[in-house]
Amino acid sequence: MSAIAVPQVPVRETASRVRVTSSDAPDAPAFEVRYERRGEGEPVVLLHGIGHHWQAWEPVLSVLSASHEVIAVDLPGFGTSPALPDGVPYALDSVVPLLARTLAALEVERPHLVGNSLGGLLALELAGLGHARSVTALSPAGFWTEPERRYAFGVLRGMRAGARALPDPLLRLLARSAAGRTALTSTIYARPGRRSPDAVVAETRALRAAEGFAPVLAEGRLPRSLFRRDLPDVPVTVAWGDRDRLLLRRQGARAKRVIPGARLVRLRDCGHVPMNDDPASVARVVLDTVRAG
Repeated sequence: MSAIAVPQVPVRETASRVRVTSSDAPDAPAFEVRYERRGEGEPVVLLHGIGHHWQAWEPVLSVLSASHEVIAVDLPGFGTSPALPDGVPYALDSVVPLLARTLAALEVERPHLVGNSLGGLLALELAGLGHARSVTALSPAGFWTEPERRYAFGVLRGMRAGARALPDPLLRLLARSAAGRTALTSTIYARPGRRSPDAVVAETRALRAAEGFAPVLAEGRLPRSLFRRDLPDVPVTVAWGDRDRLLLRRQGARAKRVIPGARLVRLRDCGHVPMNDDPASVARVVLDTVRAG
């Protein structure tokens, strides 16, 4: 799989929105989700990782939307999606049904799900409830040991603290140079210099402002954050960057043991968020899985 340079696409700050309610439980609080929707064809829904936003998928959106309807979602409490209503927890057994309701509100039935990190775990959980035609999970959360989880959460907290402490003028200055972008994003990208200055500024601000960050990490400490079920009836690809510094690639082999029928793919020279490091390879992996579904 060969790498290609990332086109310098302007970062879009706006997105469409959908208000999600429940006809089955009219007293359940409504919530709002922002999203980007492009293309036509079988639906593909993209779910980002913790602290990120839908624009993380921008490097592969044009390729995927050339043949499919693609919906990139800002998860509740991330990007420009508001936090969940008071009293609604960020636990998996709460968020996954809410995302199922979001798919219904977006009028997509059993889409192909693609998720990175937290989004990968959510995609697998949705598939377990029958809401997916296929799943492509890129470095999905939920396959760690306890020491690996503590390490990853410590790194994430450090990234968040750094983003919150960094004044905007200094952030913009650092993002102008490849060295500055490396300092800001090398934890999640193997090739941080490829990320555009505007994208780095926008994603650092998104991490800084993410209302869902702390509650998601708090829920992630609990055993139920682990994924431990087989998905025999859904085509699944688990892809892991061989330079992932956040969720170590040996977790991919663990995922394969949990989901024996999954295809395990190594993404060469890719980090934790591989869409930017090698968009051509990521798009190819996604489309291969979609075809299998």
